[in-house]
Amino acid sequence: MREMENIDNRPFFVTKSAKGSILFQFYTLLILIGICFIFLYRLIHIPAKEEAGRWAWMGLFLSELWFCFYWFLTMVVRWNPIYRYTFKDRLSLRYEKVLPSIDIFVCTADYMIEPPLMVINTVLSVMAYDYPSEKLSVYLSDDGGSDLTLYAMVEASRFSKIWLPFCKKFNVEPRSPEAYFRIAVEPLGEPAKEWRNVKILIDGRDPKSVDIEAQPLPTLVYLAREKRPQYHHNFKAGAMNALIRVSSRINNGPIILNVDCDMYSNNSKSVRDALCFFLDGEKGHEFGFVQFPQAIENLTKNDVYSSSLHVFRMVELPGFDGNGGPCYGGSGCFHRREALCGQKYNKECKEDWKKLSNKEARESASVLEETYKVLASCTYEENTQWGKEMGLKYGCPVEDVISGLAIQCRGWRSIYFNPERKGFLGVAPITLLDSLIHQKRWSEGGVQIFASRNCPLANGHKKIPLKLQLSYCPYSLVGANCLATLYYVTVPSMCLLRGISLFPMISNPWAIPFTFVIFVHRAYSLGEFVWCGGTLQGWWNDQRMWLFKRTTSYFFGFFDCILQLLGFSKSAFVISSKVADDDVSQRYEQEVMEFGTSSPMFTILTTLALLNAFCFVGGMKRVIADVQTLVSEPFELQILLCGLLVLINLPVYQGLFLRKDNGRMPTSVTYQSIIFALLACAITLF
Repeated sequence: MREMENIDNRPFFVTKSAKGSILFQFYTLLILIGICFIFLYRLIHIPAKEEAGRWAWMGLFLSELWFCFYWFLTMVVRWNPIYRYTFKDRLSLRYEKVLPSIDIFVCTADYMIEPPLMVINTVLSVMAYDYPSEKLSVYLSDDGGSDLTLYAMVEASRFSKIWLPFCKKFNVEPRSPEAYFRIAVEPLGEPAKEWRNVKILIDGRDPKSVDIEAQPLPTLVYLAREKRPQYHHNFKAGAMNALIRVSSRINNGPIILNVDCDMYSNNSKSVRDALCFFLDGEKGHEFGFVQFPQAIENLTKNDVYSSSLHVFRMVELPGFDGNGGPCYGGSGCFHRREALCGQKYNKECKEDWKKLSNKEARESASVLEETYKVLASCTYEENTQWGKEMGLKYGCPVEDVISGLAIQCRGWRSIYFNPERKGFLGVAPITLLDSLIHQKRWSEGGVQIFASRNCPLANGHKKIPLKLQLSYCPYSLVGANCLATLYYVTVPSMCLLRGISLFPMISNPWAIPFTFVIFVHRAYSLGEFVWCGGTLQGWWNDQRMWLFKRTTSYFFGFFDCILQLLGFSKSAFVISSKVADDDVSQRYEQEVMEFGTSSPMFTILTTLALLNAFCFVGGMKRVIADVQTLVSEPFELQILLCGLLVLINLPVYQGLFLRKDNGRMPTSVTYQSIIFALLACAITLF
């Protein structure tokens, strides 16, 4: 009996600290010492008031102070990474007959850029989870109100009667039909503004809802909530809150999974992995949500747009977890319903999963459909706490982050779980502009969070650990990096053209801290990137996109946020396109950078690239004109910095002058950037 009792009380998961922490701490100490010497050099060698370049020197010093501060915040995140491992066999042994109901939310907004075929593949992949079908309910929120999407869902409900038995009989992975058959081959109009529609396509409570093998099917619900011009529909957050209300009247599962329509389930056991945390006998009642990583499926070998986020998934999020729990990422996340609905954590209150597993059918599907239209109406939330204290929060482009922070501030803990087989696979943008626009939304939302009452340091004070508050800061302040980065990629190059030195000579001992910090920091970055599964060329592409994002996406996101705070603009939610022309897809597969359209972001990129090219030529001309300059004048580090910027911008020069395909830089952007770059050089010289 005692042996059986001990088996029954075994934990469902284990937590392990990352290896190599001593090496990382030694690296951090070395970088910190180098930074201190750089600051000492800047303070000792400040140019006199009458010397040229005094203000440029001060600006460079301020930029370096910012880089150091931001580096410190990232080190806080990375200081204590932890990794989780689950025991699904123990979960099955104890709870298999009383597993809780799961409500799964899938959100789509525009059938033109999120094709219905992609949406139903995601829906079918989550319907086919290795989990009792009668305890699964899948809800699709279609904010586009598309008849085509509804028709696709009806067909998917019919196909599921064949697909689900096939998946379970042959243990198929992945269970998205499109993804499975792709792998098996080798080798194996305008949306309406005033409507609301709720359709229960499969009623899992109905004994007649069975597949071709007479096994019960999951509940499948289509929801197109009411939207009117005079009412703000609050984008994805509004759709999620409508799904929470509607699902509470159908299945009311205590666990909710939400996925984006472009992120299908790649692991049929993900539900059981998540339940290993929620149902754990010792700590399960503490967890508000379990976040899975958002892995990408359509990456090229060297990830030309740096969409994989290898280091973020494998290093930073485990560090976030070690500091108190990861942020909510918006997709691939399992929530405790009561935590998502605004309930505060109470350590004395524990779920009775056996009672929650029992549900009784009440009204018929047709009666319920009419009832649910009220819950999905645009006026339902007026004078309520929805969007404030209940459900996802409104008023921010990254509503998921502030909603997750609010859950943590109410006392709940969060978990990051990265299984060996990825739980979810999504689609990355395949053009440069789409990638930059996607990053703009995140940077804008982050700055907006930091500048509001939702700031982690203010809202989280005495509610969550200080190290967790600081862990949010690098992502909240990511947009502010644009100012220091723009200064560093323009002013040193322009001062080189003017003949103003901002760095010590290579032969000067003060050059050692600069070269040491740069070399060690980048070498560690390369090693970390390769360890996380990247390639050498992929790391170089990552450095390029790091520069592009900071000088364009973060710049526009930062200033859009400032304009919103001043009341000159309103927040917008831009959806990345999931479809592309064949020639665009072909260039992406060949890892050729896609420009193709005019954009202010491209104007900034090309202007900076040309400015650095002109300054580099001017600097080299100075060296060639006087051979002694290479030894006697302290421009070596500036020439190296400018040359590095020219090298990293090679795809931009190719798009401007060498390429003839449709993905080249538009002529209008080329002319504008040449004029702006020449004007900047002329102002510098005169």
